[in-house]
Amino acid sequence: MVEEVLRHLAPRAGDIAVDCTLGGGGHAQAILERLQPGGRLIGLDVDPIELPRTEARLRAAGVGSLVTHHQNFANLAQVLAGEGLDGVDVILADLGVSAMQHDTPERGFSFRGVGPLDMRMDPTRGESASGLLARIDEAALELVLSTNADEPHAALIAGILKHEQPATTHALTRLVRTGLNRALPDLPKPEVKMSVRRTLQALRIAVNDEFHALDALLADLPRCLKPGGRAVIMTFHSGEDRRVKKAFQAGLRAGLFTAVADPVVRSTKEETFANRRASSAKLRWAIRGQR
Repeated sequence: MVEEVLRHLAPRAGDIAVDCTLGGGGHAQAILERLQPGGRLIGLDVDPIELPRTEARLRAAGVGSLVTHHQNFANLAQVLAGEGLDGVDVILADLGVSAMQHDTPERGFSFRGVGPLDMRMDPTRGESASGLLARIDEAALELVLSTNADEPHAALIAGILKHEQPATTHALTRLVRTGLNRALPDLPKPEVKMSVRRTLQALRIAVNDEFHALDALLADLPRCLKPGGRAVIMTFHSGEDRRVKKAFQAGLRAGLFTAVADPVVRSTKEETFANRRASSAKLRWAIRGQR
């Protein structure tokens, strides 16, 4: 959704922009090109493995002034204060797991490869998904699955995973699939596959405390934007989108924003056909008020 992001962020020459989730740098490069001359981009990413690689690619492309921080976007206000900024013109947050993380089996984000059940966006900190599974009880795991992914079979899956304690993505996928097939033999295969996806999603969100980080970003977002500044947040599941929608609408009612997305912006049919990952993307934008 690069074109949609650029349309609603409307980056201009001389602007200061923030990409809260630098990832592979695709959005960042497109934004940087439009900030010239005179603009700069501050890139944040919690992943210490991908961040230097992306920074090197962007600098090699020579598209403008770039500063990067190994930081969670929950700390955006502190990052801007450290840069001596009261606010910026443009803020982008593209939530969820990046393509590089998803496609690297040893990071443990996907069922498509065999890897450790890790899922930490910053593998140098915190608890892995397998560690989380070993620590929490069955009731807590059921709550993680239902709260983080709206999983309809949360109780059943929680019981399966606590009994077996998988340590790899392959083992978790096999346990969820066979357990659901055994307990619910009439459940269609696509539904079983979706439960596997939702289980991985729920664990990833818990491991990385993603909802807490998003709530912190949404709380600080208005004061991180200059008057008239533009923000775009892209989400990939309902739990994220609900938070963004409610925060933007609350900001509009409070006069912090002069306009917000209504309705939500979706990817085009052409992009969805070419990239299935875009099918669940939802883009919401907001414009900061003048006070």
